[in-house]
Amino acid sequence: MSERVDVAVLGMGPGGEVAASRLMQAGKRVAVFERELIGGECAYWACIPSKTVLRPSEAQTEVQRAAGVGGAELNWSETSDYRDYMIRNLDDAGQVEGYSKQGALVIKEDARITGPGRIQAGGQEVIAEHIIIATGSDAVIPPLEGLSEITAWTNRETYTATTLPGSVVIVGGSAVGVETATFLSRFGVHVTLLQRGNRLIDREEPRVGELAHHYLEAAGVDVRLNASAKRGRRDGGSSVIELDDGSTATGDVVIFATGRKPRTAGLGFEDVGVSIGQHGQVQIDEQCKAAENVWAIGDVTGVMPFTHVAKYQGRIAAEAILGGSRKAFYDGIPRVVFGEPEIAAAGLTQQQADHAGLRTVSTELDVADAIARPWTYEKDPVGNLGLLVDTDAKVLIGAWAVAPLAGEWIHHASLAIRARLPLDTLRDQVAQFPTYHEAYLAALDNIKA
Repeated sequence: MSERVDVAVLGMGPGGEVAASRLMQAGKRVAVFERELIGGECAYWACIPSKTVLRPSEAQTEVQRAAGVGGAELNWSETSDYRDYMIRNLDDAGQVEGYSKQGALVIKEDARITGPGRIQAGGQEVIAEHIIIATGSDAVIPPLEGLSEITAWTNRETYTATTLPGSVVIVGGSAVGVETATFLSRFGVHVTLLQRGNRLIDREEPRVGELAHHYLEAAGVDVRLNASAKRGRRDGGSSVIELDDGSTATGDVVIFATGRKPRTAGLGFEDVGVSIGQHGQVQIDEQCKAAENVWAIGDVTGVMPFTHVAKYQGRIAAEAILGGSRKAFYDGIPRVVFGEPEIAAAGLTQQQADHAGLRTVSTELDVADAIARPWTYEKDPVGNLGLLVDTDAKVLIGAWAVAPLAGEWIHHASLAIRARLPLDTLRDQVAQFPTYHEAYLAALDNIKA
């Protein structure tokens, strides 16, 4: 016998949770499917545990750099205990109970779409007027000769580890690689970071990668650029990565921070008219619609693999199902890497602006040379801010910051870009003194001059 609902949500990560909650609040009967844990990758193996274990070393660095305070020591046992609390000890019983009490049909099984409005999971069929695909993504470990001989981790093993290895090799110098290198090196692990390209965090401005490189090396990380893994092998208790230039990198563990792929294979999406792109992503329109009465949100769409984007798309899809007309708009969405210091960006890079044929002017500011807050925050202050302006439209189109708390104050730029606030409006902003936000006014003065 089939169960009928208004909406079925396949995958209960942050995007799925937002969509399901909004639809239930609107009185819809919702079925939620989750093959692992309600909360998804972010809650248990990525965003939450990684930021939890990064915070103690950030606090230690703040103590070391502040005037007149000292004595901060890291304690991995206490940190990992608190991390386990934050990830609910990998137990979602409370979430299952919570959704059930709200009236959702909760099914903890692998689910597959078998036809229009039909989902099969664990021997049970659910018929839904609307389906939301929120199945997320999987970590990618690229093909590597000798992979089976080494101890290979992804974010899952890294951020649930009870005991930290003595040394690691991290393959990949994007956001995950930089955050993982920051976390482990601060906790005393010897880290070698391999990046096959010529700079770190290569989706951002070259200057951002240069600064990230500088701070990682200052923290003791062995950063190797233009370093491509050729094969892996075991040497006693160690895992060895042989590189294409003949050199090697050795660690107790090799952590692959080499990207993610949408989770779409074998789930029946094509059977209901969903189009799958060349990278395995579900193709969607501006309202996150993938096919007739089928919607998709989050990493599975390949749009922007960020939790905050998944949650945003969850709002868009839920509103569309409820009859709304709001369209998703991705300009200016912030991108943050929780390094030390933080790395944040929003909008276009210079390369993207050039490709779009925009006439631009840019500036970079050493915040300690321009404003007071860095000096009240730490001794020997650090921090840089970059802005990119469309000179024809006279609006901000890009920004980046590598500085303390950058993930908090990048939202000033994000809002300006999304709302296309005129430069004159931004220059008329009155920022609290002393704050890092004042750096925007100083940087805009440089552009004005």
